[in-house]
Amino acid sequence: MSKKSLIARQRKRIILVLIHSHNRYVYRTNGKDEKSFEKKLRIYSFLQKLPRNSLRCRLRNRCYVTGRSRGYFRTFGLSRHILRDMAHYGLLPGVTKASW
Repeated sequence: MSKKSLIARQRKRIILVLIHSHNRYVYRTNGKDEKSFEKKLRIYSFLQKLPRNSLRCRLRNRCYVTGRSRGYFRTFGLSRHILRDMAHYGLLPGVTKASW
């Protein structure tokens, strides 16, 4: 189980990304399309004033059950430990645990 502070920090980042993603997109496209250097600097200064944690690259994939960030399977949203247990108990449809 991950620390609760890391999970809470991740939730805050998700909220910030959702709030500021449209503004970031607008500033970035306007900055690329602008011809004059002064206007471009002004647009990019607005972009720099947005919070750092509102970047999508700051998000980390975490297990839905435990919050573990390592060994994450995107198709299930689970870490490898939980995926193995759930497959063993037959809780994931279409997934079987190999045994030989």
